[in-house]
Amino acid sequence: MSLATEFERLSLPLEHAFTISRGTQTTAENVVVRIEDADGTVGVGGAAPSTHYGETADTVEAVLPDLLAVVEDVGDPHQLERIERRMRETVARNPAARCAVSIALHDLVAKRANLPLYRYWGLDPDETVETSFTIGIDDTDVMREKTEEAVAAGYSTLKVKVGTDRDEEIIGAVRDAAPEATVRVDANEAWSPREAVRKIDALEAYDVEFVEQPVPAENPDGMAFVRERAALPIAADESCVTLGDVAEVAGTADIANLKLMKCGGLREAMRMIHAARAEGLEVMLGCMIESNASMAAAAHLAPLLDYADLDGSLLLAEDPYDGVPIPEGDVDLAGLDRPGTGAER
Repeated sequence: MSLATEFERLSLPLEHAFTISRGTQTTAENVVVRIEDADGTVGVGGAAPSTHYGETADTVEAVLPDLLAVVEDVGDPHQLERIERRMRETVARNPAARCAVSIALHDLVAKRANLPLYRYWGLDPDETVETSFTIGIDDTDVMREKTEEAVAAGYSTLKVKVGTDRDEEIIGAVRDAAPEATVRVDANEAWSPREAVRKIDALEAYDVEFVEQPVPAENPDGMAFVRERAALPIAADESCVTLGDVAEVAGTADIANLKLMKCGGLREAMRMIHAARAEGLEVMLGCMIESNASMAAAAHLAPLLDYADLDGSLLLAEDPYDGVPIPEGDVDLAGLDRPGTGAER
């Protein structure tokens, strides 16, 4: 079997400037991979690299020729385990680049079977969870307005970015604008352990569901300190990058937040989900700001999750790809009317 491969870079403007405790972005640089079989069936996958994990669109483009050479050498897209193992051996880092190829391969094999990916995996579309919609850091009044817009658009679960000197004021404004919404808080490593305990105790009054990554990932003892003392459950994101992190996270958090772009592909994400369950953790799947070229694939994991933060494409001004329908935050796998991941130009 012969496979043809190619990739292209996309610079995608955001609907609004997006700020977290580490900085602000106004565009998302994605790289889209296409893998075509001899019958003309095409699998699509996307990379949404993060500089926080040492990747850029430039590094993705630099290593993709080597990764795609592995795909062409193996030749059979159904040899998913072999290809992903050889990709890890060829490029040890660069998980977003490997993820783009992994997604494209899964899209291709599910299309060859004429099945949506969740059915190829045997997952139940009725067991999906609602995705949150993220409110980035901004002036408090602007965050209130964005909250009102999100609620008006039908989103009932909100993830609010914090890491400022007015965090309680922000959450108070969000709660005032969305009294019935489920609210989650993400500090993106911004607090010290003692500061985190103090702030989380204050946030409990605003009916916050859980707090994500309150302290830096390189301080697992600090994470454990917060988890033991804080009034709300703790989710680990930056602390939970690969399969090897899951066991440690089980001692420092209640929820493991996985991301395809951190772990390097769909098969690795599946392994991490099962490992987290074995460790007694709840499971969340998050994302970067990314096109449906990759977001669509993440949606197919929704039946395996407790929580989802799959709004990456919803934050774009325009996405060149369609994906899985997410009306008002509901991941509607059953409503997908085409095979593969659903990513379609």
